[in-house]
Amino acid sequence: MSTNWTDSYAGQLRKVVGHQQLIIPSIRALIFDDEGRLLFIERRGSRLWALPAGGIELNESIFQCLQREVKEETGLDVVEATLIAVYTGTQYTVKTSYGDMYQGFEFLYRVDNWQGTLSLETDETRNAAFFALNDPPQIEDGYWSEHHLEVMNDYHQFNGVPFNK
Repeated sequence: MSTNWTDSYAGQLRKVVGHQQLIIPSIRALIFDDEGRLLFIERRGSRLWALPAGGIELNESIFQCLQREVKEETGLDVVEATLIAVYTGTQYTVKTSYGDMYQGFEFLYRVDNWQGTLSLETDETRNAAFFALNDPPQIEDGYWSEHHLEVMNDYHQFNGVPFNK
């Protein structure tokens, strides 16, 4: 099911624009188990722990992006989800280890209903596990750890109205 990155929408754009900054809508998913633990995946390439996330492909809605990315990275099927926040603006600009620049345009979802069996390893991940909110795995320093703190703060303060940042 996973699309090779070079064949993805972002990969095709990169062939044309090189390392020039892009804006690509993406999702980040908060998925909890019955014990209230949060799902993290360990990325295959970087070997860093993260929340399931990824960019939109042509001809799909942002909810379809959520469903596809979660399926690709965890094996789980998203049935229902609630939008918690939208992150945009220059403060969300990142440079990847490949030298590619992205200005963030991220939709944070809480997955309210999911089905299936968690895949511990996929084409994109090398591990997946649920962690207590007060004991998450070690995530990358810098931007991603700061953004993770913002995401968790927004989740805890969510009152039914999505944050627009």
